Amino acid sequence: MTAHLPPPTDRITEHPAHRIFVDRWSPRGFSDEALPETELLTFIEAARWAPSSYNSQPWRFLYALRGSAEFDTFLSPLVEFNRGWAQHAAAIVYVLSKKTFTPAGKTEPAPTRTHSFDAGAAWANFANQAAVSGWITHGMSGFDVAAAQAALGVPDGFAVEIAIAVGRKGDGEKLPAMLKEREKPSARLSIAEIASAGLFPQRFGG
Repeated sequence: MTAHLPPPTDRITEHPAHRIFVDRWSPRGFSDEALPETELLTFIEAARWAPSSYNSQPWRFLYALRGSAEFDTFLSPLVEFNRGWAQHAAAIVYVLSKKTFTPAGKTEPAPTRTHSFDAGAAWANFANQAAVSGWITHGMSGFDVAAAQAALGVPDGFAVEIAIAVGRKGDGEKLPAMLKEREKPSARLSIAEIASAGLFPQRFGG
C-alpha cells in the first residue's frame, strides 16, 4: 500500500495545517472498483489508535463489502436519499460505540459520557487513513437508527453512531444532476467562528 495525499483542492487555510486534513472531503460519486478487505482493515487499524477517555476504546466497526450477502442489509436502514448513491460504494461501514466501560480496579461497568465523542475520533482516523490510501469516505447520519440496530443485531449497550460509504472516487456519472453540482469540497467556518481565548464569547451565539 502506497500512502499519498488526496488530490489538492482550492481550500485555503488561515494557519498551516497539514494538507491531509485540508484536502480530504466527502464525495458521493463512486467508481465500480472493489475494495479489498485488507485495505478496509487498514483503515480500521488506524481508527483503533485513536485517543479515548480512560483508554476505554468504545468504538466498534461493522462492515459489508459490495457483493457480500450482507450488503443490502447494511444499505436498508439508510434514508432513500443516501441509499440512492451509497449503493454504488465498495463497502458500507457502521460505527458503534459502547455506552459503558469498566474503570481500572473495578469489576462493574459504569456509564461513559464520552463514548460518542471517542468514536468520532476513531472515525476521523478511519477517514484520514482512507484518504492517504487513495480511497474516499462519506459519513452519514441519515439512517433509521432503530432499524440499523435491529438489522445489524446490535444490543442495547451500544449506540449506532454513523454509517460510512467507502470506495474509490468515480466520475460522478451515476449521480443525479442535483448531486453532481454538489460534488466538490465544501467550505468551513472561520477560526474566529469556532475558537476563542477565554470565556464563551457572544459571537458564538446562544
